[in-house]
Amino acid sequence: MAASSIFWLRVAACFYAVGLLHSMLVLVRGTKVLYPLARGAFRIGATLQAVAIVDLGMATGRIPVDDIFQTLNLCAFLIAVLFLAVEWKYDFATTAVAHFPLVFVMTLAAATERPVAALADARGRETWLALHIVLVLAGYASLALTAAASVCYLVQERRLKSKKPGRLLERLPPLATLDRLISGSLGVAFVLITLAVVLVIMWEFIYSGTKWISDPRVTLSLVTWALLVAATYLHATAGWRGRRAAVMTLVVLGCSIVTWSTWAPR
Repeated sequence: MAASSIFWLRVAACFYAVGLLHSMLVLVRGTKVLYPLARGAFRIGATLQAVAIVDLGMATGRIPVDDIFQTLNLCAFLIAVLFLAVEWKYDFATTAVAHFPLVFVMTLAAATERPVAALADARGRETWLALHIVLVLAGYASLALTAAASVCYLVQERRLKSKKPGRLLERLPPLATLDRLISGSLGVAFVLITLAVVLVIMWEFIYSGTKWISDPRVTLSLVTWALLVAATYLHATAGWRGRRAAVMTLVVLGCSIVTWSTWAPR
């Protein structure tokens, strides 16, 4: 990408980050107080991203889809435009909880095509890596809690449908309580793992340059995160609660275990 295009793209990512913050507040605290600001910042981000795409297109003389970075950039912009069009036409802001983080991460990844100077301070690198590991472990812990509540939900639901008594099973929490636990812990897991994904993209960008995009471990991490985004999206917008949310959570946990095993030291 041209230097000016990268600049505008990175500025756009900064504006998109406000939307990420909004999604985190919604999932953790259930408040939408930041949405007007996040929506405005998202509009500015989309405008700047359009500038970056046009700038690059004029420099190359063709539609900028020559590599994975440019393709990510264009896809993120199209998703942003689609969201803004639907939100303007139907005043449908519910999907922002998933669209804002998705567009931010895709734009951030697209903005990593040009290398930057690596951190010279070894303590800074260690702190960065330690923070990433803590976020991942905390996110997986929240996801494990979500999975445990999901299993309890499925067992309790089956017991109630079959009407079979059981002293041990009768001690399980009510379905409504388990559903609230799944919602809360899933939101926390989404926030923590999203932050971890942002850190690992920036870490790989600084210390591996553009090689990170071809690292299968990073690709698997992004796929796992995308499944988590899908679970959060379906839970928040499509009303996927109860049994469907429980099954989706178990799928995400299984992918997370596989992802963690690929990064574990051998």
